[in-house]
Amino acid sequence: MSAVGVGSAGVVDPGRGVVVSATGALAGWAGTDLRGELSRRLGVPVVVGNDVHAHALGEQWRGAAAGREDVLLVAVGTGVGASVMLGGRVRHGAHAVAGHAGHVPVAAAAGRPCPCGGQGHVEAVASGPALFGEYRRRGGTDAADLAGVARLAAAGDPLAADVLAEGGAALGSLIGGLMNVIDPEIVVIGGGVAGCGEPWWRPLRAAIAAEVLPALRDVPVEPAALAGAAALLGAARMALEASP
Repeated sequence: MSAVGVGSAGVVDPGRGVVVSATGALAGWAGTDLRGELSRRLGVPVVVGNDVHAHALGEQWRGAAAGREDVLLVAVGTGVGASVMLGGRVRHGAHAVAGHAGHVPVAAAAGRPCPCGGQGHVEAVASGPALFGEYRRRGGTDAADLAGVARLAAAGDPLAADVLAEGGAALGSLIGGLMNVIDPEIVVIGGGVAGCGEPWWRPLRAAIAAEVLPALRDVPVEPAALAGAAALLGAARMALEASP
């Protein structure tokens, strides 16, 4: 039997295939019945999950975490999301909220507004829009987007390098704390911000090392291997596993 798998942004109830809630970046998305609507239109069974969980499933199936059972995946792009896999299975949590690491408070974000409506969350300082916004706030004018900031940082521009370093360090501190709770075999980091190069990766790795317990110091922290294909593969895997 054919089936369709979907990875969607927002808090997604995988049992009902409904978007339970979403940040202001996705106005009107909360309440969308993805499974019901797509099933009616396509005439086949539909399986729906969160997009970062789909990303993790793809990387654990065919990517950087292949063969690992206990995986922490962090995706950093327009927002900051995560997925926890234990025993080879994604953990959704009692309310389908598990993995929303972008909404964990960090000291570097104190007082900063977050797209979720709260403040002080890591997404407010570590997401792509937050990094570029900080570059502009500090008077940066030589880059038109975050990729431009990354190029400047790689060329030695001190402002661009400082902005990436501070965002990377804030995220690394969070990841190190999550590792202490989850005890993963591997940490995989993907999303557009992960393409910012060593000016971002170096402080991120240093901050992780400063936070983790001694037993976790040798846990590999790797870039995602599948780029945009990871979530597609993960969605396909969801559909395969749901098919009789």
